Amino acid sequence: MWSADPADQADQADQAAERLLRRRFTARELPLLRVQIEECAAWAGLAETRRGDFVLAVDAVATNAVEHAGGQGALLLRRVGNELECRISDSGPGFSEDVIPRILPGLDGATSGRGLWLTRLVTDRLAVSAGAVGAVVTLAMRLR
Repeated sequence: MWSADPADQADQADQAAERLLRRRFTARELPLLRVQIEECAAWAGLAETRRGDFVLAVDAVATNAVEHAGGQGALLLRRVGNELECRISDSGPGFSEDVIPRILPGLDGATSGRGLWLTRLVTDRLAVSAGAVGAVVTLAMRLR
C-alpha cells in the first residue's frame, strides 16, 4: 500500500530492511566490531572482493566517532534491498560532508580527513546528516 505521508514511507522502508547488527561501541570494542561487520557482510552476501573495503570504511567512520565525538558511537548495520548499509551516529559536535576532502588528504595540505576520504572512495553511497545530537554517517555498498 502506497502512502503520500513521508513518515509512513520511511516506516515501510524500515520494515523492508533486515537488521543485521545494532550496538554501541567505544575504542575498546573496535576490534570486535570489525570482526562482527566482516561476519555480517559475508552472511548478507557482500562479495569477498568488496568486503575488506566495507570493513575498512566502517572502521574509519567508527574510529572517527570515538576519536572526535565523545569516545563512543552507535552502529546499525542493515541489508536494505540490494545494499549493505551501515549507519553510525555519535554525540559529538557534528559535521557536514563539506569537510570530506576531494583529493587525498596531505596532497592538499589537509592534516585530517583521510578516513572519510577513503570511505567516500570505496563505498557506493555516503551521506552525512545531523542527528538529534552529533552526526549520523550512512555508508552503503551494493551486494551484487
